[in-house]
Amino acid sequence: MSSGAGYLAVDLGASSGRVVLGTLEGDVMRLEELHRFPTPLIERNRHLYWDVETMWSEIRSAVAKAFDTGVAIRSISVDSWAVDYVPLDLHGAALRRPYSYRDPRTAGRMATAIELAGGAEALYDRTGIQFLELNTLPQVVADIRDEPGIVWDTATRLLIAEYFLYKLSGVRVAEATMASTTQLVDARSGEWALDLIEAIGDDVRRWPRIVSPGTVLGPLLPELVPADIDRTPMILACCAHDTASAVAAVPATGERPWAFISSGTWSLVGMELDAPVLTAAAREHGFTNEAGLDGTVRFLKNRAGMWVLEECRREWEEQGSRYTHEAIFRAAAESPSAGAVIDLNAPEFAGRGDMARKLVDACATRGIDAPATHGGIARLILESLAASHAAALDELETVTATRVDDVHVVGGGARNDLLNLAGPEEATVLGNLLVQARALGDLPAGVTVRDAARRCSKITEYHSRHGAPHRSAASFAL
Repeated sequence: MSSGAGYLAVDLGASSGRVVLGTLEGDVMRLEELHRFPTPLIERNRHLYWDVETMWSEIRSAVAKAFDTGVAIRSISVDSWAVDYVPLDLHGAALRRPYSYRDPRTAGRMATAIELAGGAEALYDRTGIQFLELNTLPQVVADIRDEPGIVWDTATRLLIAEYFLYKLSGVRVAEATMASTTQLVDARSGEWALDLIEAIGDDVRRWPRIVSPGTVLGPLLPELVPADIDRTPMILACCAHDTASAVAAVPATGERPWAFISSGTWSLVGMELDAPVLTAAAREHGFTNEAGLDGTVRFLKNRAGMWVLEECRREWEEQGSRYTHEAIFRAAAESPSAGAVIDLNAPEFAGRGDMARKLVDACATRGIDAPATHGGIARLILESLAASHAAALDELETVTATRVDDVHVVGGGARNDLLNLAGPEEATVLGNLLVQARALGDLPAGVTVRDAARRCSKITEYHSRHGAPHRSAASFAL
């Protein structure tokens, strides 16, 4: 790419980050990956932290590289995983690195939060968020109990994407799709649940104003702009939660009932609705209500994703066997099925380390033989994920009383044919870029984000032999 107006998407996943340049040609967004880097997870004193300093260095380098392409960058935005946050002091400096949601410090804190909130029914009715120990709410409860000094010094908390938006723009906000995941937002109003924040012993002033997707925060800070650049890019809050960006780019027409599976480190199985579902059935089945683009609700269930396989790949690499994704998927396809699946949503698989041993133990508990090869282990994981997705889709249909005709699969796991998830690995980046373009008025008249996403996509359909929903996905024009 050498000419034309462009947009820059910083897409941060729990395994890797990347920076992608998009250029809009009519109603088609062309993508070019400029930079990719591993998301650094630090283990110190038995705690897990995100190395945001290294991440910021990588982002700065990528932004500088974008200016060297010759493309006039109109705007920049950031999306990331949810729930984790950086506490800032009065001067905007980080008081510590953000804990990872996989850190064990929140064990038992969800129960404390439920008690402080007046019970599970009251908490779910207020926030519509499922009860997970990794949520922002129990993380804040853990801070208040374990790190009162840091809490006292905290002027603002910024979730991961908004922290880097702040580093780019100097403006502190909470973007609506991201804020909704914290379990501290009123599901009906979309504003901070002030009485809930006070009930857990926190100060509402520590939470910044909530802004809608597409909000222009201001220009890129001067120190990040090369001297020879005539036009400074604007920093936008897109759908800061990566799943919200991905769902915004689902190439659905709305003609048939559809669901989505966002397949990455986690699998998010859900539907896009007009209003939250706050029923007892939704609470008991573990569904969550998160904000989407244009006031929609992402009604979904968190399931185990590619985390277990990624941990196995990391362990195998430490032992001298390095696999690309393509190689491990090929090895899985060539391996025989174990003929049974295991529950990858069990608590023992959430933590880091000893993943291969945990799989062997789970096989023993199920009374099945553990696979003897890396390919066999990968196949067991993928078949277990497929079973988990199917069960979640069944529950989704039951709770919403909706028969789903199409399932659109987005995210990094979509590249895996064996899992029947072949498709839009680029959905998150595409949603990020298209929301930027729309916010700046650059999409053609009458073209929506989802219209443009369809025009960037080649749809691949999978039809089940057993009458299950279609598996629809897309691969993007690069």
